[in-house]
Amino acid sequence: MNISLLLSIAQLTIAIFLIISILLQQRGTALGSSFGGEGTSYALRRGIEKKLFIATLFLGILFLAIAVLQLAI
Repeated sequence: MNISLLLSIAQLTIAIFLIISILLQQRGTALGSSFGGEGTSYALRRGIEKKLFIATLFLGILFLAIAVLQLAI
C-alpha cells in the first residue's frame, strides 16, 4: 500500500474520533454567564471528563502531526 493512502486513512479515522470526543464533552455555562448570570466560568475536570479532555488534546495533536507529515511527503 502507498504511504500516502495509509496516512489519509489514519487521518480520516482520527478526525472521526476527534469529532466524537469533542461532541461528548460536557458543555459549560451558557451565554448568560457572560452577561452577569450566576455560575462560575472555571471548573475542575475530574474522572471521565478529564480523560476525555486529555484524549481530545491527544487526538488533535495527532491529527495535526499527520497533516504536517502529509504535506512533507
